[in-house]
Amino acid sequence: MGKTSKSLRGQLLLDGGGMAGSFFNHTVVLVCQHDATGAFGLVLNRSTDNTVGDVIEADLPDAIKAETLYLGGPVQPSAFSYLHAAADFENGNVMDHLLLSHSLDELVTLSDKLVVPQRLKVFAGYAGWAPGQLDNEMKRKSWLTHPADLNLIFSTDSKKLWRQIISGLGWKYKLLADGPDDLSRN
Repeated sequence: MGKTSKSLRGQLLLDGGGMAGSFFNHTVVLVCQHDATGAFGLVLNRSTDNTVGDVIEADLPDAIKAETLYLGGPVQPSAFSYLHAAADFENGNVMDHLLLSHSLDELVTLSDKLVVPQRLKVFAGYAGWAPGQLDNEMKRKSWLTHPADLNLIFSTDSKKLWRQIISGLGWKYKLLADGPDDLSRN
């Protein structure tokens, strides 16, 4: 097994224009785990037409049931994950003030403590990489990286998130962000 490069946990991966035709075209992925065992991330800008209450049968407050469900990635679309941010999570497991969990019981318990509006994002599926796979993709420059922050993660307009970040990376990427989704239609 190859040496793992610096961990990308807590960073955003951005399609830099080379993912046309793939699931990851124009995606923003939050890397939640990256080490010698592989990598795990969640796509932040792929909302579904479903709400959390449409797919999760649990005793949750209506405000959580009404939250949009996001497609976290192409792996195991029936897998459940959520991100939750709060000031008292100084040492979060993804980054400061940000926790990742896969436990419905924890979400039910957490929902009793949440004050709406909360910073919560629920996902079906995830993006996963085998050991060394993400490192190799980074060496091939398949992804751009960008520092994550809570405002980007919990952006109210996730559909514009990729363009928003990409256009701020310089003129070359601004052209990419302003271009059509299908370059053959240019």
